Parts: sequence; C-alpha cells; structure tokens
Amino acid sequence: MSVDQLFSLANQSALIGWVILILLPRRWPPLFWVAQFIIPGVLALGYATLALVYFAGGEGGFGSIADVRSLFAKDEILLAGWIHYLAFDLFVGAWIARRSDEAGIPRLIQAVLLGFTFMYGPGGFLLFLITRALMSRTLSGEAS
Repeated sequence: MSVDQLFSLANQSALIGWVILILLPRRWPPLFWVAQFIIPGVLALGYATLALVYFAGGEGGFGSIADVRSLFAKDEILLAGWIHYLAFDLFVGAWIARRSDEAGIPRLIQAVLLGFTFMYGPGGFLLFLITRALMSRTLSGEAS
C-alpha cells in the first residue's frame, strides 16, 4: 500500500471515530468503545509499525527544530507523525466526551468541544477544561 493510500485510510478511520463521538445522538457503549479504543489502537499500531521500520533509518531527530524538519522530510516518517496526531486526538476526544457526559455538559456544547479537538487538538482540550470548570461553578452555584 502506498503512503498516500495509508494516509487516506488513516484519515478515514479517524473520521469514523469522530462521527461516532460528535453526531450520534447517544453513546451506545459498544460503538463508543470503537471510537475510544479500537480506532485509536489500530492507528497506534500503524504508527508503531511505521516508526519501527522508518525512524531508525531517518535523518534528523528531536534535538532542534532543524532536526525535526529533517526527520519529517521522509514521507513515511511524516505519515507516522500524522497518524500519531490522529490517534491521540481521537483518544482525547473520547475522553472529553465521556467526561462531558459525566459533568452533564449538553451534547450541543460537546459537539463544539469535540469539533475544536478534532481540528485543533490541544486547543479543544483546553476549551473543554475551561467549559467544565465554568459549568461546574455554575451548577454548584445554582445548587447552593
């Protein structure tokens, strides 16, 4: 399979997970498990395979921005890095969805949080932390 085909397959797989998290009206546990563990796990396996096969022969490293640029100049290593993002962002998105349900955050707000996490990774995580803190203050203030 070519690098372009693997890239497309990884993107489509991650997108299925995000659709499960964002668009389905309720979190059916077996399907949620697919988005939380199965898809990120398969992506992690793809990442690990690419990393094991290509990182050792790659130039560059993580010591400077120039080293990182050199390391990711090879398509297979760049793909491994991209799959790393896809797997971790989806896993964090599932964690956010679960914690949002527990915190009573409405699904419409969750969709915004998950959309930000899908597009901006850590920015969506930060937005979730802020939203949860503000909502818990609001809810605890209303309970008093």
